[in-house]
This record gives sequence, C-alpha cells and structure tokens, in this order.
Amino acid sequence: MLKHSDIWRAIDTLAHEHGFSTSGLAKRAGLDPTTFNKSKRVTVAGKNRWPSTESISKILRATGATLGEFLSFIGDDNNIGVYRNIPLIGFAQAGSSGFFDDAGYPVGGSWDEIPFPGVGDAHAYALEITGDSMEPAYRDGDTVVVSPESTIRRGDRIIVKTHDGEVMAKVLRRKTAKRVELTSLNPAHEDRDIALEDVDWMARIVWASQ
Repeated sequence: MLKHSDIWRAIDTLAHEHGFSTSGLAKRAGLDPTTFNKSKRVTVAGKNRWPSTESISKILRATGATLGEFLSFIGDDNNIGVYRNIPLIGFAQAGSSGFFDDAGYPVGGSWDEIPFPGVGDAHAYALEITGDSMEPAYRDGDTVVVSPESTIRRGDRIIVKTHDGEVMAKVLRRKTAKRVELTSLNPAHEDRDIALEDVDWMARIVWASQ
C-alpha cells in the first residue's frame, strides 16, 4: 500500500538527484519555498498532509523528470522502486465495448501499461485524458489512476461510464437510490444528473499525474 512517507521520500530523492534542496526544488517549480518542508508534512493536529498532485506535476515539469523516474523513488529504504504495471487505457477505448466487465474491471490485454507503486486494488488501471472538458483539473494527455474497488464518497473525483458508452470524469455531488448527481471539473461544462439505471459503473480517481 502506498504510504505517506513513500511520497515524501520520493520528493526528497527527486530534489537530491537533480541537485536541489527540497525548498530549492519548490522554488524552481514556482511553488512556495516551504511547500515541501518537513513541518508542512503534518498538520497542527498531527495528521499526515499529502502533497498535491498539482505540486508533484510542477516539480516533474521543473526537473524534466518522467513519472516513471519519480515512481522509481517510491518504496522503503531497502526496496526502492518496487511498483507494478497497470493497464493504460484511452478515453476513447474506455467508451468502447470489450475493455471492461460488468463491475468496471479492465479485461483483455490489448492496452499499453505504465508502472505505478503500491496499488492495493488488483483491478486498478490508468486512463489517459483527451479533450478539454476536464480542465483545469486534468488536461489533454494527463493520466489518472482509477481504483474500481475503492469506496466512493461525496466529493470524490470519479470516472463514470454510462450504458451508452459515455465516459466522463466528474465530482460526485450526491448519490441516491435512483440518481447520481455530478459536478463538472470544468465550469464551462454543465453538471450532470443521471438516472442510476443508466450508469454502467463508477470508480474513484486515486492519483493523477501531468
């Protein structure tokens, strides 16, 4: 399972590998220099604070590092770089038949793969975003990692597929016994209110990378 310390260790290692202190890396990426300070990794209440996907995206862009390089830094001190390949599916493919079973699990094998660490869900997969309907959260070419087995709660970012083959990334606003109310990530696109009987499956986005 992916741990809080794993992600922070990867950030520290990325900074070191590219000749930066963590504050120097943050500054280079256009972030507040204190973004990655050790004092920022835990809240005042003592709870773990996770770095945002946006901040990780910016440090990858600033260093020119690939997602694979960043992921290779995740692991414990004696097991750096332990990760497994997960399916990488395009949004157009996701809307086609034959790529998912009735539970929303990927099936078959006619896809690319990407490495990803510590995924507890054996059915996790990645979707490559196309188009601008999910901006500014996700842009064309971004990748989101989806976990079909993760519990979905109000406010979660999710992937929804309808029986008509439409695939969308939205925020779950409300789910009742009959309907699913979704908020669009891009304010230029309308929110959706879908009858539950029209939903093929829903799955939570657990990671995003740019």
